[in-house]
Amino acid sequence: MNRRRFQLNAVQTLAVSFAGLILTGALLLMLPVSSRSGYPLPFLDALFTSASASCVTGLVLYDTFTQFTLFGQAVLLVLIQIGGLSLMTVSILAAFLLHRRIGLHQRSVLMDTIGALQVGGVVRLTRRALLVTAVCEGGGAVLLSFWFIPRYGVLRGIWMGVFHAVSAFCNAGFDLLGTGASLTGAAGEPLLNLVLMALILSGGLGFLVWDDVITHGVRFRRYRLHSKIVLTGTWALFLMGTLAFYLLEGDCAFAGRSAGQKLLMAAFQSVTPRTAGFNTVDLTALSESGTLLTMILMFIGAGSGSTGGGIKVNTFAVVVLCAAAHIRRQEDINVFRRRLDNGTVRRAFTSVSLYAMVCMLGYMVLCLQGISLDDALFEAISAIGTVGLTRGITPQLPVASRIAVILLMFVGRVGSMSVAAAVTPDRPVPKLRNIPEKILIG
Repeated sequence: MNRRRFQLNAVQTLAVSFAGLILTGALLLMLPVSSRSGYPLPFLDALFTSASASCVTGLVLYDTFTQFTLFGQAVLLVLIQIGGLSLMTVSILAAFLLHRRIGLHQRSVLMDTIGALQVGGVVRLTRRALLVTAVCEGGGAVLLSFWFIPRYGVLRGIWMGVFHAVSAFCNAGFDLLGTGASLTGAAGEPLLNLVLMALILSGGLGFLVWDDVITHGVRFRRYRLHSKIVLTGTWALFLMGTLAFYLLEGDCAFAGRSAGQKLLMAAFQSVTPRTAGFNTVDLTALSESGTLLTMILMFIGAGSGSTGGGIKVNTFAVVVLCAAAHIRRQEDINVFRRRLDNGTVRRAFTSVSLYAMVCMLGYMVLCLQGISLDDALFEAISAIGTVGLTRGITPQLPVASRIAVILLMFVGRVGSMSVAAAVTPDRPVPKLRNIPEKILIG
């Protein structure tokens, strides 16, 4: 009876597993062997770095290459990989290898982890998620090695290829270039930029979408409604974002570049706010319009059940479709010859509301610590969106702001609704309901 009373549900298990992963990573990063200086990192700095890696964010207090040894970099790589797939998915991989049976509780956690719509078939979906991850990261590592090896030698080039492939597919944004300025020195390199963009988009689609791609190939009509919305929304945001950045930043952040380089930088800048964290342009050089567009893309993020964050493309699409239906005075919300149920609509608006409220709380904490309004808003959205882009204020964050950013990254990775559900006790459905009454809206 006591065991049943204190057993964690699926959402609580997910939240606790991420918290445990972050703490374990912090303790490993505090070891003297993790730092090139030979001195242990302060606990809060190690916790911040571990949270950023585990929540696949990319905000850093130190340059990854110059601060951490090969051991420390390996710890970060493992945290990124486990954080991108989730601890439960990795544990299921171990169960596969050991030929152990997967129980109903584990299947329930997996359903929340990889974005499955139902418990049935979740193990098969997990197998495909692991396969897609291996193929994308392996192929990306090989292609990136062709760029890194001529510049850094064979062994270091291969390691950097593997590290950046995992970091890009998991939408983490950690780099080992040692410049402290992300990829700004490689803005005109087609191979590096195109491979990283492909990995970021692949990881941001979500494993449910990949399941449809593997099952149905190019037969788009047979895809689930979820996959259709995510794919359409992703490509629309990518194309519109690329065009917008090309027009807005041509004479600002992209000034002095050739037309081809401007297009490549615009495409990369359109992709990376979708929770990746790499950047090929100095973010402080962006125009105000470009900065606002970056924050909008960070807020939207990637697809549900992916390695990315944000409110999610499909959630954003539901909100837009709902608004459009209301403006046209339509009772139903129809898309791709399907009608969205009311539960999906309520969940979408609840998710966006909770996400925005938590983001605003973190934003207020940063402002109270003396950070300017624009920098604080950019940092808060980047943290809760698990993006990792920054306007250069991360290393100077005061203690309270660092704690706030850690919490924002955690909420962004686990999910605002999941965190709320994890700390809220289950309540039985009431037998009696109150009398409804209308209020004025708008």
